[in-house]
Amino acid sequence: MAEFARRFRPEAETTILDVGGSLFNWALVDSPSQIAILNLTYAPGSHAGAADNFTFLRGDGTRLPFCDQAFHIAYSNSVVEHLFTFEQQQTFAAELSRIADGLWIQTPARPFPIEPHYLTPFIHFMPKSWQRRLLRNFTVWGWMTRPTQQRVDATVEEIRLVTFKEMQVLFPDCEIEREKFLFLTKSYIAIRAPRGPQSPAPTG
Repeated sequence: MAEFARRFRPEAETTILDVGGSLFNWALVDSPSQIAILNLTYAPGSHAGAADNFTFLRGDGTRLPFCDQAFHIAYSNSVVEHLFTFEQQQTFAAELSRIADGLWIQTPARPFPIEPHYLTPFIHFMPKSWQRRLLRNFTVWGWMTRPTQQRVDATVEEIRLVTFKEMQVLFPDCEIEREKFLFLTKSYIAIRAPRGPQSPAPTG
C-alpha cells in the first residue's frame, strides 16, 4: 500500500474504486481520496470506524454499474484469482479497465510454490480431483477451518491462479510488476498510470 501511495500519489479529489476489498488495506496508508469499496456482500460491522471519504457498495466486479472512466483509479487486491475461469477473469479485467483511468490490480502468482489460500506447498499444481481429496486433511487451510466437502469443492472451482503471460493478456496496456519473496515471484501487479494530475511518481 505504501508503494501504491508513492507511485500514484492520490489526492483529496482522486476517486478510487476498490473492487473486493475492505477497510484493512486502506488503514495502512493515510489517503484523503474518495474511496468506494465494492463487494458482493458485506459482513456485519465491516463499515465500523470508516471515515467520511469512504462509501460502501454492493455489486459484481464483472458487471460494474458505472459509466466509462467513472473513477480515476481502479484498485483490486487478490480478487482476480477467485473468478472460476479465465473468461470471467477477462471480463473482470475489461470492466476495471473501462471504468477507471489508472489501474492497480494485484494477484498471487501461480508459479510460486506455496498456494496462498491453502497455505500449503505445491498442492495447486495437482489436478483438481486430487485437490478435492487432499484439501481438508493435508493443508494448513483444511486443518484450521475443517471445511465440509461441499466447501472444499466450491473453493477448488473458485480459485484459478494466473501466470505472468495470462496477466499480460488480461491487462495488455499495463506494466506487470513481479513482487518477490526469497527471490521467487509471489504475486503480480498490473499498473496503468492515470493520465490525470495524479500521475505516478518515477520508479527509480
